[in-house]
Amino acid sequence: MNIRLHNARILTMEKDSPLFTGEVWVCGEKIAYVGAKKENVSGVQGKTASDIKWDKEIDCHGNLLMPGFKNAHTHSAMTFLRSYADDLPLQEWLNEKVFPAEAHLTEEDIYELTKLAVLEYLTSGVTGIFDMYINPDAVGRACEEMGMRCVLVSGLNNFTSSVKQTQEEYKKWNSKNGLVSYRLGFHAEYTCSHEILRELAEVANRLKAPVYAHMNETVKEVADCKERYGAEPIKFLDSLGLFEYGGGGFHCVHVTEEEIEILKKRKMYVVTNPASNLKLASGIAPISRFAREDIPVAIGTDGPASNNCLDMFREMYLVSALAKLRESDASCMDAAEVLRMATVNGAKAMGLTDADVLKEGKLADIILIDLNQPNMQPIHNIPKNLVYSGSKQNVIMTMINGQILYQEGAFFVGQSAVDIYEGANRIVKRMLLQ
Repeated sequence: MNIRLHNARILTMEKDSPLFTGEVWVCGEKIAYVGAKKENVSGVQGKTASDIKWDKEIDCHGNLLMPGFKNAHTHSAMTFLRSYADDLPLQEWLNEKVFPAEAHLTEEDIYELTKLAVLEYLTSGVTGIFDMYINPDAVGRACEEMGMRCVLVSGLNNFTSSVKQTQEEYKKWNSKNGLVSYRLGFHAEYTCSHEILRELAEVANRLKAPVYAHMNETVKEVADCKERYGAEPIKFLDSLGLFEYGGGGFHCVHVTEEEIEILKKRKMYVVTNPASNLKLASGIAPISRFAREDIPVAIGTDGPASNNCLDMFREMYLVSALAKLRESDASCMDAAEVLRMATVNGAKAMGLTDADVLKEGKLADIILIDLNQPNMQPIHNIPKNLVYSGSKQNVIMTMINGQILYQEGAFFVGQSAVDIYEGANRIVKRMLLQ
């Protein structure tokens, strides 16, 4: 499909590229042209705009085109636990509420519940997710069918998976060359035996692959790991050779100076989840410190059970505001840097280097932001408006892989939203009767 998006303000998110007025051409799943309106411009095989047969021409009315947000840490199918197990400490929340409820999930449940999350991602302008859950195949299947770009990450642990299964999933999803890909990972140090972690390290080094996991989320997690192994989680996991080829840590709230040096040395990403960390009283991650040390930071919502909202606008605001509070310095975290974390850094953390910015040849993962609403006026500085006053209500359109999946309140995902809502509620009703 050929789509021309014109009369738009454009923020490509390329480094040092200013915001400008122009148009974006999409041919198939790729961006064919980004630039000012010119009648003689040749964006596709030497053709001008008037030469191309457009399937759609969308007048953006001066609104903003930019790369979609990358939700770099989530557990999509946990939609069934939204507002079910709230207001509890993390370990009690996990062990007494979450894990027992998850024991009743079927693969089909996970498939259906993921669809509900996808709808929410689309309304928030999210065009790529980094998803860790019990059954990656079910999540991948739902995303593939609905058109959502997804990077699955193994949630390897002692109870629901194995290193063998992880290798099989890695091979399966990375051979498809489609919307869904796969990264090595494990749930956390405290849910994995020493043996499993060593075995995974061997696989990662053989594949020369990065590894991702929940790390250093709570004071208790850090203390327990130190008691077990004589070292904090990042330090202990690195000693096993898990990060020889990089990777990343989800949360990284409580880290030592030595662990900061490990993150730098291994060129690892930190994926911060401020709303979840606040709700579970885990703490405030030292994001400003990571930025000063050139440790790349991406942003995730975490799952809809611990957040409970899959909203990247709220996460961006919290990243900046909490950094300022933690450092007692209102200048320590610029909105433009936070916006980069939510887009470019997230894409790179997930391995989506062909979906990071708006540029010819990149994948057409694009969102359109409504600037003609009170919260975006007056237009002094659009990037700062997005971070400090932007909202899901400003998302007019979400395009992934050249396909418009959400536009002005309507979904185009192959199934009605009402059917998806009803399916999720049937699952919840059945599980509450267990």
